[in-house]
Amino acid sequence: MKKLSVNFLVIAAFSLLLLAFVTIKDGGIKGKVSPDSGAVQVVAVAGTDTIKGDLSSGSFTINNVKPGTYTVWVKAKPPYKDKSVENVAVVDSTVTDVGEIKLEQ
Repeated sequence: MKKLSVNFLVIAAFSLLLLAFVTIKDGGIKGKVSPDSGAVQVVAVAGTDTIKGDLSSGSFTINNVKPGTYTVWVKAKPPYKDKSVENVAVVDSTVTDVGEIKLEQ
């Protein structure tokens, strides 16, 4: 009987531990580039990880971003210059809005 109780407790603890990892979800980054026709690509960089974003009419979203601190790079079309936003914090299951990124000529 005692062995059965110990086995049950071990299995229950292991199951709870697995559920704790299942609930962690990646976040995202969103924003807008101005002028809306000035950007070619938007990426988020953290260390050696680079994640490409979807860009449409100046608005962008970067999905499946692991929690951490990122630099968002906007690759611009000439005559505009590339621009970056540093220290963008992404937390679990949250989409971080960087607002409007204004490109300069």
